[in-house]
Amino acid sequence: MNSIVANAKKLNSSPAKSNKVDRSAFPILDVKNLEVTYFTDAGRAVALDDVSFSLKAGEKLGIVGESGSGKSTLALAMMRMIKSPGRIESGKVIVGGDDLIELSPEEMRQARLQKISYIPQGAMNSLNPVIRIGAQMVDAVRAHMPDESKSEVYDRCINSLRSVDLPASVFKMHPHELSGGMKQRVCIAIGILLQPQVIIADEPTSALDVVTQRQVMETIDKVQKQINAAVILIGHDMGLMAQFVDKVAVMYAGRLVEVCTVREMFTDPKHPYSKALINCLPNLKNKGVFQGIPGLAPSLLRLPGGCAFNPRCESVMDICKTQRPEVATLDGGRVVTCHKFTGEA
Repeated sequence: MNSIVANAKKLNSSPAKSNKVDRSAFPILDVKNLEVTYFTDAGRAVALDDVSFSLKAGEKLGIVGESGSGKSTLALAMMRMIKSPGRIESGKVIVGGDDLIELSPEEMRQARLQKISYIPQGAMNSLNPVIRIGAQMVDAVRAHMPDESKSEVYDRCINSLRSVDLPASVFKMHPHELSGGMKQRVCIAIGILLQPQVIIADEPTSALDVVTQRQVMETIDKVQKQINAAVILIGHDMGLMAQFVDKVAVMYAGRLVEVCTVREMFTDPKHPYSKALINCLPNLKNKGVFQGIPGLAPSLLRLPGGCAFNPRCESVMDICKTQRPEVATLDGGRVVTCHKFTGEA
């Protein structure tokens, strides 16, 4: 009897096990085997070919590659904004547990801005030139929160503008009254109105001067930390990636050829295309010498056999010309799509 009481006291005094699950350990964005095809008069072009990656809350991923590699197509596919003759053939885009590909058109409309938002490349072309900034922001909120009061909508819009370092007076202005950098920050403010879990920024600094580029990137970084969203930055500027993102994904001919941390990418790139991109960056050793990648990116309608990069690769092997490389996951989680690393998977 005494032993039973002693055991009961021991059980009561021991700390209870927590049933809480650490959500930060799970990806907030999970893209699986995404494939997008364009059907043209010249034939079928695969713009996205079996693309998979994941992001946790607060992580920043940079997607780089030459023009036509599929970066913007990936962003539009995640937003379900691919237009005819394009079509999402297969795959999943899971945000916060919901597969966006499976949602109805109305459900997807509600998911935009609330779950996933898109900051477009050209702010000048994205804002309606004849409607005030405030009216455009109010329309975005009303489309998702029709029951919110007028004062609540106004406060939400003003807070969003202030979070991107814009004065409240911008609310009553037309787009033509703003500079290029201010227009870009308005697009960011609209993108974070409903505090989405994922923010996609498609070359947000492409038409801006260097000083304004810095301001816009600092703005994105600040608001991302405020709402703890995952950010995807699409661009060509490797220097910008080095300063801003946590991970880098390199795209070529519709495939992700390497995904790793930004430090790994700049100190030890593995894929030959990643190495070629890094070698194109100016440095003190090759001062005054312009170094590019030989050849041109292939047409998606006429991809070479085997690895799509093999005609331009300095490390090409016989197998590269006949057999398509599979994805290899190396130690530390780095992903490389190259025959040189298939045996290390």
